[in-house]
Amino acid sequence: MKTKITLHFYAKSTKANTNGLLPIYVRLTVDGKRLEFSTKKFVEKSKWSNELSKMKGMTEEARSINSYLDLMKSKVLDAQMELLHRNETLSIENFKNKLLGNEERQRMLVPIFQDHNNKIKELVGKEYAPGTLERYTTSLKHTIEFMQWKYNILDIDISKIDHAFITDYEFWLRSVRKCSNNTAVKYIKNFNKIIKICLANDWLDKNPFANYKSKVKEVERVYLTETEIQSIIEKDFKTERLSLVRDIFLFSCFTGLAYIDVKNLTKSHISYGIDGEKWIFTHRQKTESVQKFQFFQ
Repeated sequence: MKTKITLHFYAKSTKANTNGLLPIYVRLTVDGKRLEFSTKKFVEKSKWSNELSKMKGMTEEARSINSYLDLMKSKVLDAQMELLHRNETLSIENFKNKLLGNEERQRMLVPIFQDHNNKIKELVGKEYAPGTLERYTTSLKHTIEFMQWKYNILDIDISKIDHAFITDYEFWLRSVRKCSNNTAVKYIKNFNKIIKICLANDWLDKNPFANYKSKVKEVERVYLTETEIQSIIEKDFKTERLSLVRDIFLFSCFTGLAYIDVKNLTKSHISYGIDGEKWIFTHRQKTESVQKFQFFQ
C-alpha cells in the first residue's frame, strides 16, 4: 500500500507576534497523521496567499521567504528518499526525527569495540594478561575485515547487527579465515562480549545472539607415556639452550604448570609447607586459581 504524503505551508493567525506578523508553519501529513512546526519565518497577513501557500509578490522579501519554503520542501523529499533507502517506515514519527533532528544518536560498533580494548590495555598486568589484549585486538581486526567482505563497509551502527550478521560472521571465520571450529567459536564469543556491553548500556533493544548457538568441541589431548618422558630426560643436547628448553618442558610436565606460569616463577614462590618441606606456591595466570607443588631439590 502506497504511503500518502502531503505538505502544506500556512500563516498561523493565532500566533501573531508583537508586530502583528504571522509565523509561517509547515503541515506535513503522512497517511492521515499530522506534524506541524514553525519555519521561524514571519509574514504580514495581507501578503500571504492561502491558495498558493506562499508569499505574494516579487519583492526581495517574498523571493527570500519563498526560496526558504522551497528548501523546506526539498528537505521533506530528502527525508523521504533517505527513509526509503534505509528501508525504514514512512511514518510521521520518522519524518519528525529527520526534519527536527530528533534521531537517536548513532552508536557505531568499532569505537565501542576499540574502547573496550583500550580499557583492557590499561589493565594489562593488573587484571588481564597480554594475551587477552592480543586476542581482542585480533577479534576487532577480524570484525572489520568481515564487514568489508560482506557489506563493503568499515563500521556499522550496532542497531543494524542481527542474527544474520552473526551467522555470516561465523561463516566468514570458517571459510575465508579457515578457522577451526573452536577458534571460530572463541572469536564469536569475543564479539558477544561487545554486544553484552551494548545491552548493559541499553544501546540495543534486543539481543542479536538470542537464537544463536555454538559449541566448543572437546579436543582429545595426547599425553606422553612414561617411556617417552624418560627418553626426553636422557636425551643429550649439544647446546645449553636446548637443554634448558628440555628442562623447562619437563618441569611443566611434572607440575602441570603452563608455560606462562613457569616463566613468571621466582624464588619467592618457594616456601615451606606444614610438612616442613619446600613447596611452590603460585597463582595460575589464566584463572587466578591457587596452585602448590612440592619442591624437590
